[in-house]
Amino acid sequence: MAKKLRKENKQFDFIGNLKYDSNVIIVDTKVPEFDKDSGSRRLTEIIKLLIANKIGVFLLADFKEYRFATNYVQYFKDLGVVVYEPSINNSGKLITKNDFLKQVLPFANFAWLHRPEIFEKYYPIVKKNKPDLKIFFDMVDFHYLRFKREYELTANPDIMKNADKYLKLELDNCQKADKIIVISDIEKETLKDFYTEDSKIVSIGNIHQYIENKNPVSFEDRKDLLFIGGFDHKPNVDAVQYLSNEIMPLLWKSEPEISISIIGSNPPESILKLNSDKFKIIGFAKEVSPYFLNSRIFLAPLRYGAGIKGKIGQSLEFGLPLVTTSIGAEGFNFKENRNIIVGNTSQEIVENILLLYKNKEVWEKISSDSKKVIEPFSINTIENKILSLVK
Repeated sequence: MAKKLRKENKQFDFIGNLKYDSNVIIVDTKVPEFDKDSGSRRLTEIIKLLIANKIGVFLLADFKEYRFATNYVQYFKDLGVVVYEPSINNSGKLITKNDFLKQVLPFANFAWLHRPEIFEKYYPIVKKNKPDLKIFFDMVDFHYLRFKREYELTANPDIMKNADKYLKLELDNCQKADKIIVISDIEKETLKDFYTEDSKIVSIGNIHQYIENKNPVSFEDRKDLLFIGGFDHKPNVDAVQYLSNEIMPLLWKSEPEISISIIGSNPPESILKLNSDKFKIIGFAKEVSPYFLNSRIFLAPLRYGAGIKGKIGQSLEFGLPLVTTSIGAEGFNFKENRNIIVGNTSQEIVENILLLYKNKEVWEKISSDSKKVIEPFSINTIENKILSLVK
């Protein structure tokens, strides 16, 4: 192992180079892969806002060594983040995650622990090394709610047992945390059914900025459908299977020429085998803009899940009209457009697709309204929430 690890210790040369008086230690399951999943993208934008407001960031990822050899580590270093990497010190000793924490905690003003298992694991370590440090529990989404909804769809008792396990874990974390970060006001209200100390709960959603396009692709020049979502997230696997089994066959009865592109990292074999001329499994795409700029409709038929769905916000950034479910629409105020955007059966979803696909006037209105829908998720809005939290 030692031969594979760097023999220098540059990540600990930060002490004489600290730029800011205020610093945060962020711990997640991985170095955020901002172009692969919504949770990573959100955390990346939060890190950018912290640094832009002169708050230094120490980043620790709780995963296996081989995952450190990625471009993502360098990306965060280039932003000015101090990132933990396995390395060998001058004495030939492997520098561990605990070594890193002990080094940076004296300079940290608060800790941001991302996801339930991470909080459970690192809360006692942080408290032991710096008892007075403020510690935030970022739920990412209410995991109990997501698993409960999966159980309601599948009736699998093991999934409900998992939901109850997460509820116990998440409530214990809430009790210990100085602040609880939820991703939407809807999840805040749901959490309050179980945890009554709501003064500790802060809503910090995804960050989405509307993309002004001076030369937009017209309605007439667009065609076909788009889905995007990382396949490490089970609700995305279910949504694509639902598309393949029910929605697209029903749509093809009236519009057989329409195709759909499916973008997402790490597609399993069950998804790859669905690939066809009209059901295109693209997999991971480094650059997704061309898909958003040339598709006519974005589809997100999510049957379970929780939290704000990054894919919905991403389609709104591009002003791409979408069709989703009540689960997918959570946290977004579509106002009078809701009945056109939201459908909860295959028939309703297909009817909404056909309306948007054929009616230019309706399509253009929903496209132009996208900017207003994502205003609550703009950089300025989320930045103010973060600054209120940390300052």
